[in-house]
Amino acid sequence: MELAALVALTLLLGALIILVAVAVRKHKVETDIQEEQTTDRNVVKPPATKKPRPEKQRTRKDKAQHSFSHPLVASILKGHSGNITSIDFSSNGKYLASCADDRTVRIWSVKDFMDREHKCLRANVDLDHATLVSFSPDSRAFITWLSNGDTIRIFKMIKKEDGSFTFKAAPEDFPQKHKGAILNIGIAETGKFIMSASSDTSIHIWDLKGEILASINTNQITNSYAAISPCGRFVASCGFTPDVKVWEVCFGKSGEFREVTRAFDLKGHSAGVHSFAFSNNSHRMVSVSKDGTWKLWNTDVEYKKQQDPYLLRTVNCSSSEGSLVALSPDGRVCAISDGCDVTMFDTSTGQLEEELRGVHSGEITGLRFDINGRFLVCSGDKAVRVFHNAPGYRAAIKDMQEMLKKAQNEAMKQRLQQQIKDAQSALDTVLANPTD
Repeated sequence: MELAALVALTLLLGALIILVAVAVRKHKVETDIQEEQTTDRNVVKPPATKKPRPEKQRTRKDKAQHSFSHPLVASILKGHSGNITSIDFSSNGKYLASCADDRTVRIWSVKDFMDREHKCLRANVDLDHATLVSFSPDSRAFITWLSNGDTIRIFKMIKKEDGSFTFKAAPEDFPQKHKGAILNIGIAETGKFIMSASSDTSIHIWDLKGEILASINTNQITNSYAAISPCGRFVASCGFTPDVKVWEVCFGKSGEFREVTRAFDLKGHSAGVHSFAFSNNSHRMVSVSKDGTWKLWNTDVEYKKQQDPYLLRTVNCSSSEGSLVALSPDGRVCAISDGCDVTMFDTSTGQLEEELRGVHSGEITGLRFDINGRFLVCSGDKAVRVFHNAPGYRAAIKDMQEMLKKAQNEAMKQRLQQQIKDAQSALDTVLANPTD
């Protein structure tokens, strides 16, 4: 019995020791956990207010105006609070339209370009923003491409009794038909059709009510640019292939739509074409390509008799994806954008006339000459910069001097001499009064 009692007592003591050991270990583990949590809470972490600091710095940077100055700057149009995506001049030469991702389209008066203050009219784009804008031929309306809606919306400019304007959107937007990213839109100068073009090689020809008249497959793998000619007869496109394709949009004598037929091609580049532009009478075209050149073409040909446009000039230049090209109305000056830079060339000689570096803080989104050829306008970031077309003045003076040498009529000589004097005076005034 004593032995049995001793064994029982030994077992009881062993169990008790084991329970105490387990309890101590559990307490130690809980203490360690508490200490770790306390340590985590006591670790010095960056205050929450420091995390958005980079965003605040970027915001301040965004608010800072891009600094740029050049002797040829005529004015800077400021008013948009967002990045400008497109610009267009009205056919009557009175207005410039600009649209931005701030959900507005602004209409500027060209006659105010040289003034210190630049007032503008504002049209709101409800629940969306416009990426492209184009004036109607009568300058009383404009069309926009909606970023989120992926469609065309028409705005009418309505003159109120007090002489001011208001803008009214059409009751319905055009139906959604494009699948690729939109490149450009436009209204024919004849007022007979609207064009929209996307990167997936499709171009749609619409009537003014939003019905598709015809669709074009450019077969260029991808489109990079498309536009309507100033005369309103042609639609052209360029892209991955090394040519520019031009179609004629044909209507009957009574104004009914007939067909779209191939007119001619501009062939000569050795790589894809970034962009192209027409002269005011559509008798000249200029194209800029990935092959590092721009080309000037004579398109005043009898294409219906299979006559091809012929190449007038090839000039080396700098360009990149997204490069735009503009041709002055008289065809004397070619302007090319490359990122945030612009170069201007004399088309008769191919000579580089002006280099405008860092015009905008980002890529240039619009490049246009006004209809009189006095100004070159480009958009980017939140501003529109207006430049005097000094190369145009110089080219006009040079042409008139050549004409003067050949003039045999005294009255003609006197008229040319006066025109040369006036042009030189205008050029001297431009160069003597730079505007930052």
